[in-house]
Amino acid sequence: MSEQQQPQFTIEKIYLKDLSLEIPGAPKIFLELDNPQIEISVHNAAAPLDQAAGLFEAVLTVTVTAKQKDKTVFLVEAAQAGIFRVLNLPPAELDAVLGVLCPNTLLPYARETVAGLLMRAGFPPVVLQHMSFDAAYQERLRQMQQEQAAPAGAVN
Repeated sequence: MSEQQQPQFTIEKIYLKDLSLEIPGAPKIFLELDNPQIEISVHNAAAPLDQAAGLFEAVLTVTVTAKQKDKTVFLVEAAQAGIFRVLNLPPAELDAVLGVLCPNTLLPYARETVAGLLMRAGFPPVVLQHMSFDAAYQERLRQMQQEQAAPAGAVN
């Protein structure tokens, strides 16, 4: 196989696409001593920018919400993005790269962004733990296979 036909993966650019912080109860919320309940959600998406050139944008969106009883202490949403060049891969492998390798690459940047923003906002940092994007990707594939296997006339 010639070098031009070898699979290629390169990071063209890593950037922060969107960032928001809400502290609806400030400044009074800083006087409360209870530890808040932390909820973290993660969403990964990828889209072609220039398929002929093998360019794709992947976006890892992390939302961290802290609540004390029924009050929102803070809400952070960070959309960490990257432009990746992926060449010479069959569609199934390309989908896996965009669904697993790209978010794994973006996670450390999102982790630093969220922790740093919360510290600057006056809160202890929330450190995002390692996540298995492979397991999430495999689960998504399994769900898609189940949906395709369902009879066409079935109603959910």
